[in-house]
Amino acid sequence: MGKLEDLPFFNIPWGHNREVIDSLSEVMQKLWYANQTIKNGWSRNVLMHQIKSNVYKRQTSIEKTHNFDLTLPNPQSELVADLLKDEYNFEFLRGSNFKERELEDHLINNITKFLLELGKGFAFIGKQYHIEVGEQDFYIDLLFYNIELSCFVVIELKTGEFRPEYAGKLGFYLSVIDEKIKKKHYQNTIGIIICTKNNKEISKHSVRFMTKPIGVSEYKIAEKITDKKIKEIVPSADEIEGIKI
Repeated sequence: MGKLEDLPFFNIPWGHNREVIDSLSEVMQKLWYANQTIKNGWSRNVLMHQIKSNVYKRQTSIEKTHNFDLTLPNPQSELVADLLKDEYNFEFLRGSNFKERELEDHLINNITKFLLELGKGFAFIGKQYHIEVGEQDFYIDLLFYNIELSCFVVIELKTGEFRPEYAGKLGFYLSVIDEKIKKKHYQNTIGIIICTKNNKEISKHSVRFMTKPIGVSEYKIAEKITDKKIKEIVPSADEIEGIKI
């Protein structure tokens, strides 16, 4: 049996402990958030944000869609699977009906929050990253390098429901990166498709027999506050005047 001082709660500040104790009821979640605080060096504000966005459920979901267990050796496959989220929270953006390039631009304009949501170790390389194959030009939506995993990470953004052909295109990008850009001491490049809706039955079959490591996730954006929505929330002047104090 381990010593009490080995528990993560003894290795994070008291303010962090209070946040974990007050906000969570399940012991497993408390342990997970405490361990993640140590691992990622979360400040108290970041910890509060992660609890509020329910990153535990999104990151530990057993329903995450990927083929990492088939395309990567252990322990890399487990590390990559742990990093992937079932749903990415882009609620620092407001709006709807974004086009793919608009969504990409908004995420890069909020790069600090975007990197926090992606997880530990991500370094931004570029957007619309140019590669040339067979004298033709191709452009990768977003290219990152993950220091923890020692590999490039290609992210493709899709403002719509997942389609099987997305996996084939991403597999092509990963193959090119591995052949033309990856250094010898890097691990194999991984890819993540982040779309508005992930039909898991379709995406599971789409990536299961791909030879490149690919994960599929959804994203969520905060609802844009319209004039109509404001009127529903904020009482009118007549309603305010009618309130008796």
